[in-house]
Amino acid sequence: MNAESIIEDALRISRTLLTEIESKALLKEVGIPTVETSLAASKEDAMSTSKKLGFPVVLKIVSPDITHKSDVGGVKLGLKTSKQVGKAYDEIMSAVKQRNPQANVDGVSVQKMARPGTEVIIGMTKDAQFGPVLMFGLGGTLVELLKDVSFRIVPLERDDAREMIREIKGYPLLEGYRGSKGVDTTVLEEILLKISAFVDNHPDIKELDLNPIFAYEDGAVAVDARVVLEGNPKTGL
Repeated sequence: MNAESIIEDALRISRTLLTEIESKALLKEVGIPTVETSLAASKEDAMSTSKKLGFPVVLKIVSPDITHKSDVGGVKLGLKTSKQVGKAYDEIMSAVKQRNPQANVDGVSVQKMARPGTEVIIGMTKDAQFGPVLMFGLGGTLVELLKDVSFRIVPLERDDAREMIREIKGYPLLEGYRGSKGVDTTVLEEILLKISAFVDNHPDIKELDLNPIFAYEDGAVAVDARVVLEGNPKTGL
């Protein structure tokens, strides 16, 4: 499905929070590298899919009503066998049912564990005065702790993307700090430019988060993604 179809199908049923599967499909169309992710609607499906992808894998709850998957026990990392996958599936479903019994659940996403990298975040929100605004910073849990981020109004030029990356306080980590490997910041610039063009061409997108993006010496990959559309949101977390 293309971006327009995914967005139109969601809005047709007044759904504004896209699932991880849908969000990654949008990113893939834009040309942003993401971790291969498959939807599993049952425990047996999750176990067979994990074998095809290769271990270790990650399971995450897929629900249009759940924004913060970790908060409801909806994420299991580093699963190394199909038996562990089956157990993790049951634990996720049990935790979600207990903490958010009204949530509609499509199943779980199954993805291969990405190799560790420097975690960064790219996000977009809409400002009432300026419209879409892009954010860049250190990702994972660090973004909430350090609040080390930069902002630019859409659309971005190449110089804007370059400056966004270089003006955060944590930029030395991206260059390679005290013996650690640096990352390919040119790839991060490209991702920022692609996201800028994407949201500029799709006014139905209200919020977008790629967190974390694992940045490497030789590229980058979005591990998780969240897209929120304009409209009347359904009740969720």
